[in-house]
Parts: sequence; structure tokens; C-alpha cells
Amino acid sequence: MTSNVARETIDVTLGERSYPVWIGRGLLDDRARWRAALRGRHALVISNRTVAPLYLERVAQGLGDLQWSSFLLEDGETHKTFAHVGNALEALAMLGATRDACVIALGGGVVGDLAGFTAACWMRGIDFIQMPTTLLAMVDSSVGGKTGVNLPAGKNLVGAFHQPRAVVADIGTLDSLPEREYRAGLAEVIKGAAIGDAVFFEWLERQAQALARRDESTLIQAIAAKVRYKAGVVARDETEQGERALLNLGHTFGHALETAGRYTTLLHGEGVAVGMLLAARLSERLGMSAQADTLRLQGLLKAAGLPTGVPPGFEAERLLALMRLDKKNTAGALRLILWRGIGRAEIVSGVDEADVLAVLREAIASD
Repeated sequence: MTSNVARETIDVTLGERSYPVWIGRGLLDDRARWRAALRGRHALVISNRTVAPLYLERVAQGLGDLQWSSFLLEDGETHKTFAHVGNALEALAMLGATRDACVIALGGGVVGDLAGFTAACWMRGIDFIQMPTTLLAMVDSSVGGKTGVNLPAGKNLVGAFHQPRAVVADIGTLDSLPEREYRAGLAEVIKGAAIGDAVFFEWLERQAQALARRDESTLIQAIAAKVRYKAGVVARDETEQGERALLNLGHTFGHALETAGRYTTLLHGEGVAVGMLLAARLSERLGMSAQADTLRLQGLLKAAGLPTGVPPGFEAERLLALMRLDKKNTAGALRLILWRGIGRAEIVSGVDEADVLAVLREAIASD
């Protein structure tokens, strides 16, 4: 886990759909690098009203003589909807976008998911480039081609696998990221280590303070390690038929928490943090893992400034009902990502709902 490189390049290897993930400072201004990924005459930049005033002009300078326009969302998970996909598609129509057009996602996970889904829908699929501006998006949602929108019934229930042409992770954009958003991104870094890399988990425990203060060298190493791990998983299982499902550790619990809170109580990374700990407690209850592993996870999450308890006012039965809608479930049975300790996650089918309910009730009673 040592590196003196100011920038990192990681390749997601998917045959003719392979693409680079560039990580470093100043990449938005490295226009020759990312402009080469645009193949046509049209570009639509999708962003939000928080990010666009900060970075849209820098992207615009790289678009040169292309015909381009922008489509801006309000900030927040509640805006990742079909209605806004329809509006973005109308923006492409107004632009006269052809099949060699490109959508550029400039923002966090909400922008990236919606922009990617828009690109997947326009003329049955056009190029898009991810320009993530949050830590969470850099280490997770921008890589792997998952796109989609939310429904009132649950998160990300509609979507498509649609890989980007490139990912431009300019860590300079994190300078404007609020502290809570930054710490939410650390949850996804921790998740990658918890799933499949005990050595990385130990490194994160040692570097927790450096990451909390945003030390640049440490941050680049952490982002690169998480992206490298995810890129390997995606290359082996692009459409989540097996191993890639492990990347959802904590997500079934976390998505239920997000949905129950109407996407306003917890940020996605915060939901993942609480969800991972609930998954660890369930694993412990089922005899799969030791309490020591649960306590180490809890300690690292706390060191990263992340929540570890269920917010007040949530009901166990309601959370379980939402968990039943998770996309990983099969034949009406819960299918969860649990673990046998740090770095050893696995898919567990047919989980008894009584055990899940017990863990939820215990967590609600103690938090």
C-alpha cells in the first residue's frame, strides 16, 4: 500500500468495452486526455445545480467546437427519477444528438446513475463519460456500468448495465465536498476492504486519521485500491451473476434504511455503513463470524466519522418489508451478502427472516 505516483490509471478490462479510470488532481483540465474519448459531434453534460457552478466551465473549455448543452438537476437522491430521465432525453433531442453523441456525467452518484441510464436509453445506447465529483462516486458508482433510477417502492429498481467510455476522477473536486459527504464516501472504501481484502482493511485502520484529514497521497492510494479491486470483480462478473453481488455488502439493509427515510435521513454511504454493521451482526448471530470482527468494523466506521446505529423512528417490520424488494432476492427468499470475518464476504441464500428481524429489533432497541 505504498505509492509515490501523483496520478493513477486503472483499466477496467471488458474486451472492446474496456475503459480507463484516471485518478489524480487536475484531470478536468487535462482536456487532451478525456476529449479523446468523445467520438461524435454532440455532447450533453448532465450535472446538478451545486456542482455545475464550480466545474462546468472547466469541462466546457474541453468541448471546444462540439455542439453541446447541459442539463442540470437539483441536488439529492430524491431527484433520481424517471421524470428527470425523460427531461434529459428531451435535452438530447433538442441538441439533435446522433448515435455517436456522448453524455458526460459531472457530479456524484445520483448524476452518474441518471446520466448513464439516459445514455443507455438514447437510441438504444450511446457513449458516456463519468466525471465523479464525490468520493463515493469515485470509488464506487462511477466504475462498473450500473445505471438507474429510483421508484417510490425502492432504490435502483429500474436500470441498465451500460459501461462508460472513461472515468475522470479529479480529486481536486473533493476540495469543495462537504465533510459529511466526504465521510460517506469512506464507507465505500471500507466496504471494499471488508468484502475481500483483510490487508487493505488493516491499512485503513492504520491510516484512518490521514484519510479523515484528506491527506492527498493517502487518499489517492485508498481510491486506487478500491477501484482496482472493483475493476477486477467487474471484469470477472460484469452483470452480477455471481461474484459481483459481493460488492453489495450492507446494501440490502442500507437501501431499506435509505428508502424508509425517503432519501433524506441518511446519505447512501451512511446507509451502507449502518447496513454493513447490521450484516456483520447477522453473520455473528448465524455463527458465521466472530464478535471481534464486528467490533473491528464498528471501530473503523467510527474512526471514519460514520454512523453505526439505526436512526430514531425506524421500525424493524417496515425495514424488513423493504428488504424483501431487494434485487438479489430469489423465489421470495432473502439473499444477503454476509461474511465470515474481515475480507471474507459471501452470498447467503434463504436467510431466515426471523433472524433478520431479531437483528433489526436489537439494533433499534440499543441505538
